[in-house]
Amino acid sequence: MNLPELQQKTFLLLLLLVTLAFGWILLPFYGAIFWGATLALLFHPLHRRLLALWGPRPNQAALATTLTCLVLVIIPIGLLSGALIEEGAALYKKLQSGEPDFGRYFQQGLNALPGWLWRMLGYFDLTDASAIQQKLSSWAGQGSQFLATQALNLGQNTFQFFVSFFVMLYLLFFLLRDGVLLAEKIKRAIPLGSEQKRYLLDKFTTVVRATVKGNLIVAIVQGALGGLAFWCLDIHGALLWSVAMAFLSLLPAVGAALIWGPVAIYFLLTGATWQGLGLMVFGILVIGLVDNLLRPILVGKDTRMPDYIVLISTLGGMAIFGLNGFVIGPAIAALFIATWDLFTQARIVTEQP
Repeated sequence: MNLPELQQKTFLLLLLLVTLAFGWILLPFYGAIFWGATLALLFHPLHRRLLALWGPRPNQAALATTLTCLVLVIIPIGLLSGALIEEGAALYKKLQSGEPDFGRYFQQGLNALPGWLWRMLGYFDLTDASAIQQKLSSWAGQGSQFLATQALNLGQNTFQFFVSFFVMLYLLFFLLRDGVLLAEKIKRAIPLGSEQKRYLLDKFTTVVRATVKGNLIVAIVQGALGGLAFWCLDIHGALLWSVAMAFLSLLPAVGAALIWGPVAIYFLLTGATWQGLGLMVFGILVIGLVDNLLRPILVGKDTRMPDYIVLISTLGGMAIFGLNGFVIGPAIAALFIATWDLFTQARIVTEQP
């Protein structure tokens, strides 16, 4: 091995070690860094328009864009979180008092089942309403203990939360101001062809914007419609269920039906037939069709991945990265598909006679 080759390998090893060490340092704030970069990507068109309007004033344009993001996104999320915690506490107290009596409604539903289905459920020991009620109470106790632990952790980590929040806003400002130059440096550092780099970066940018902007707007609309239906039906905790439906709407195929479906069944079991049927019709014809109507407009059919890929990558991303995974998972899946497309195209070109 000659000296230049040894020096090159040593330098690459040093580059790898320094990069891993830098990533390790940033790991405690990866959530703040991720959302700062994501918000900068989403609000970059606004920043570009302000630059065109105000001239070469990057600091003023970045500050105005950051304040706009703060007013339109961050402050409403904070206010919604406070109202959500208050409503969740009220709902928990109501459930602790034994209202509603799910065991009695469950027994009513069992009594309405045909004989063959009753026998099948009996084979799996699912016909004893009292035993199931005990299991549900046990699960509720475990869930309340988990929520209490998380609330205690949140109180203890208040300082870290504000530090992460400051890091996100600070990074958002500088990414808006210097993001274009930073992106050019990253593109030059990636050892790929210019067409490959442009294709991968365009794919990544498109998927992140589509996931955050398109899917999030669809989720908000579906959650708002579901919450409005619950409010009209005088269901306690409508805001809490609205947020739950918006969260589940990020998952294709299942979505908000996991919330309004059991509630509609609950109405039918308790004799509120018209409320149950009305909620089912509204859920299927209005909430269920929002995805088919809005997503192609906001995202675009050419940028969408198959629903099963979106579902699996979203679930896997959230299992690994938490709430951040609903963006990270589909982004990784899109890069996976795009990279293999480039590899396939290169194979086809090299194999042609």
